[in-house]
Amino acid sequence: MAAMLNYAIDPQLLTALVPTGTELDVFEGRTYLSLIGFRFLHTRVRGIWIPFHSDFDEVNLRFYVRRSVAGEVRRGVAFVREIVPRYAIAKVAQLVYGERYLALPMRHRVAGPTSEGGRVRAEYGWRIGGQWNTLRMEAEGRPVLAPEGSLQQFITEHYWGYAQQRDGRAVEYQVTHEPWRVWTATSASFEGDCTGIYGAELGAVLRRPPDSAFLAEGSAVAVMPRR
Repeated sequence: MAAMLNYAIDPQLLTALVPTGTELDVFEGRTYLSLIGFRFLHTRVRGIWIPFHSDFDEVNLRFYVRRSVAGEVRRGVAFVREIVPRYAIAKVAQLVYGERYLALPMRHRVAGPTSEGGRVRAEYGWRIGGQWNTLRMEAEGRPVLAPEGSLQQFITEHYWGYAQQRDGRAVEYQVTHEPWRVWTATSASFEGDCTGIYGAELGAVLRRPPDSAFLAEGSAVAVMPRR
C-alpha cells in the first residue's frame, strides 16, 4: 500500500534536477512533487530472490517528467532521493539504475483494508540524525480506480523512470503495472525535517500541508532493464 503526499510547487525548484533529454510534466498547468511511502514485497533482481532483502520499506521524493521518442510521449518519474533500510539494497539500485538511494533505519505500520471496506491506515518512518521523520495517512471505504483525467491518475500512471548519471547522460527504464485503485485520504501529514536530505527549499515544501493525498492499493510491478 502506497501513501502519497502531493505538493504543487514552483517548477524552478526542480529545474536543476531534470534528467537530460526530458522536460517537466505538468497536470493542469501545475508541477507536482510527491513524497511516497510503500513496501516492496517478494522482490527479485533479474529473477533472483535475495534472502532477507526481498521485503522492505521505501520512501521516495519524486517529480514528473516526459520525453518524446519518435512521436511517442513517454511519461515518467525522476527521483530526488530514495530511502531504504539496508545498505545492500541501496547499493544494488545505485549500480543497476544509477538512482540516488540512501540507507537509513526505517519502520512502518499498515492496517486494513478488509473485504467490507472500513478504515485504512498507513505510516512510514525513517530516522536520520537521531530524529524520526514520519508520513501518516488514513482513509475509509473501498478503493476505486483513479478517475480518468484525475490528479490521482496522473500521479500513479507514469510508466517510465529517468535517472541522471554522473557523466551527464540519463538512464531510461520502463515500469509496468496494472492501474491502481486508490482511496482519497481523510487525514494525511508529514512530521520531521528533511532539509539535510532534500535541501532547504524542498524541505520547506514538505513542511506545508499537501495539495492532495491518497493511498494506492498497489500491485505486482516489473522494472525493465535500463538503457
